[in-house]
Amino acid sequence: MECVANGLTIAYRREGVGPPVVFLHGAAGDGRIWAPQFADLTDEFTVIAWDEPGAGGSSDLPHDFTLADIADVLAAMLDSLDLGPAHIAGNSWGGTVLLEFYRRHPDRVATLIMIDTYAGWKGSLPADEVRARVAGARMMLSVRDEAVDPTVSGLFASDPPKEVARLLATITADVRPDTLRRELAIMAEADLSDLLPRITVPTLLIWGRNDLRSPLTVAHRFHEVIPDSTLVVIDDAGHLSHLERPEQVNHAVRQFCHAHPPSGSV
Repeated sequence: MECVANGLTIAYRREGVGPPVVFLHGAAGDGRIWAPQFADLTDEFTVIAWDEPGAGGSSDLPHDFTLADIADVLAAMLDSLDLGPAHIAGNSWGGTVLLEFYRRHPDRVATLIMIDTYAGWKGSLPADEVRARVAGARMMLSVRDEAVDPTVSGLFASDPPKEVARLLATITADVRPDTLRRELAIMAEADLSDLLPRITVPTLLIWGRNDLRSPLTVAHRFHEVIPDSTLVVIDDAGHLSHLERPEQVNHAVRQFCHAHPPSGSV
């Protein structure tokens, strides 16, 4: 499916009937990365996953786009779907987009679900770690074939299942390097930590215990400062816990969404 949002063509997948749960993918990803959630949650929820601008089947990311622009495109897309307040979930970079979306469009959010994410790199990681990640990203993107390694350290607690590795290889083969450069530049400078204590909707934090990209210290900080937050730690999972341990993640999402239905839902 696709729609036009703020002048851009946005591809998305929508399945199921029930309260809406919207999933936002990480950098070097697209909506296909939520396949295990579509496979399990559509029996009770309307599950939606977009390809953000510059990813998957969506229009290229305009070169001057900011984090706020991306959040506004998401708002326009959801308006076109006439969903009302929704559960909004994001992994990694997608969680940073989620926070900016909440900052700018809180009336569209029933709950927040943050999965192994950041309040921007600057807002969650030590300065030396941010510098190291920026340097690493530049080196990766300078490689001639501009390939992205889907098994980068910290994404998984152990070797990913073959079907997950195949899915990631397919997705990363379609990554647009210009999009990834822009996402990483935005992430390196983003600091949304000031927003965390001002979140007023129920918030679910799902973290892989073995996440090396966004370590548990980030999750505990989020849990400490977000007033109405619940932390679920997934054993034997890394940064992509929703792929590595989908049963546990989906169970946590299902329970949380049942406990906090959007206004007007039965």
